[in-house]
Amino acid sequence: MEHQLLKDLSQELPDGVRLERAASAIRQAFVCDAVGLLSLDQHDTLHMVAASGLAHEALGRRFVVGQHPRFAAILSRHEPTWFEPGSLLPDPYDGLLDDRKGSPLPVHDCLGVPLYRDPDRAWGILTLDALTTGTFDEAARARLQQLVLTLQAAIRVTEMERENRRLRQLGTSQQGIERIGETTEILGHSEAIQSLLHELDLVADSDLPILLLGETGVGKELFARRLHRHSRRSRQPMVQVNCAALPESLAESELFGHVKGAFSGATSDRPGRFEAAQGGTLFLDEVGELPLSLQAKLLRVLQNGEIQRLGTDQTIKTDVRVIAATNRNLKANTQAGLFRADLYHRLSVYPIPIPPLRDRDRDILILAGHFLEFNRARLGLRGVRLSFGAERALQQYPWPGNVRELEHVISRAALKMLSRGASRDQVLTIEAELLDLDIPTEDNTPDDTQTPGISSSAADQTSTATPRSLAEIPPLKQTVEACERHAIHEALGVAGQNWAQAAKALGLDASNLHKRAKRLGLKKGLGE
Repeated sequence: MEHQLLKDLSQELPDGVRLERAASAIRQAFVCDAVGLLSLDQHDTLHMVAASGLAHEALGRRFVVGQHPRFAAILSRHEPTWFEPGSLLPDPYDGLLDDRKGSPLPVHDCLGVPLYRDPDRAWGILTLDALTTGTFDEAARARLQQLVLTLQAAIRVTEMERENRRLRQLGTSQQGIERIGETTEILGHSEAIQSLLHELDLVADSDLPILLLGETGVGKELFARRLHRHSRRSRQPMVQVNCAALPESLAESELFGHVKGAFSGATSDRPGRFEAAQGGTLFLDEVGELPLSLQAKLLRVLQNGEIQRLGTDQTIKTDVRVIAATNRNLKANTQAGLFRADLYHRLSVYPIPIPPLRDRDRDILILAGHFLEFNRARLGLRGVRLSFGAERALQQYPWPGNVRELEHVISRAALKMLSRGASRDQVLTIEAELLDLDIPTEDNTPDDTQTPGISSSAADQTSTATPRSLAEIPPLKQTVEACERHAIHEALGVAGQNWAQAAKALGLDASNLHKRAKRLGLKKGLGE
């Protein structure tokens, strides 16, 4: 067992994959039903970084130690802690075991042990759960104690490798290095998000102006904060400005400051946001909302590295890295005269598109688990989980409002359960109807026997024919699906029916492309 564990953790794999393999190996070795590997952050919160046998949403869970007596008990001892089947301490995993989800959790064995990277503070914990009592006898506990030494050594090696990689990327000191599992505020295991995070970490230390592009609700602020945290400016302030909320009459003062008497009500000198961010990062959120008059003044600051407070000719040198974000198409806005082209080019030295949630299908349940745990703690619930139907509904919904909408959907569903008389002392299950999602139906799709494509479909005809009356205008959903079918068909044709290459060309995960094709009626099943 120890040999296999070291082999799994020593391979050249992403850290998350390594730890997932370790969790699976431990589960097989102890013939138990679930294994969880959780890291402890500086705020005494445990983060699920790898799991085997637990519901997929568990990877998004965050457990405040003070709210979970079992986790507190495990961290209070250096040796394994076994909980008797009749223990009255609430189990944080109630309802999260994969193969029993949808039914009450039966009495089972629970075992946990802390993991240490250094003697002063625990790195995290390892938990093992079995649905059969008596699984973790004294021999199993002694075996786990020996295994911990191997696992801790492997974690230390893995972290050292990760630190070395970060140092090679940054070319700087150890400033800003993260531990495995330390919160980055950005959750996700999808290929799209992992590729994006890798790109962010590489460009973070370049000091280039960054333009984050993405739909409303994708979390642009979180990505901006990650950029700052991984940059050489991380010890200096990051100042955020919501450009959409700046009144035009006060915008110049907010950004550049003013001197006493500059305008009515200016009773003293006041520095602006550029000065507040000196040496650090200025995050201009919704930069596309800036009025044209202010755009010209912002351009001068970016060109000259100097600002002038309102009401004076004196210049102040600035040393600020600018990160901007927008949900608008700034390039199109420049052509329409709504945004200065020269400012756009200054801000978009390195543009980074952030994928919408619908293109991160693997992450939906992980994020849902995170919001479920937040609401469990906020509402004082014993536990809250998703039914299988609710999971399917979340994965089928297109999420126009992205991560922010998902958070609101989960919070609303949890409140609905309580308003309908659910008990806080039970493990509550959110059913699909409580989510109140308008799931797209699969009507207006081609017959399964048709060759993938849209040339013979009614949708194709409506996309090219000119309607003669309002009644002839096709529904928007039908038109969008027709476009999707055409794009997929065209990509597959160019790629020689290679789904992986077609997915890459379309900017999707291969698994997401398969699901979309199936939903659109282009294939009978994922295996075809």
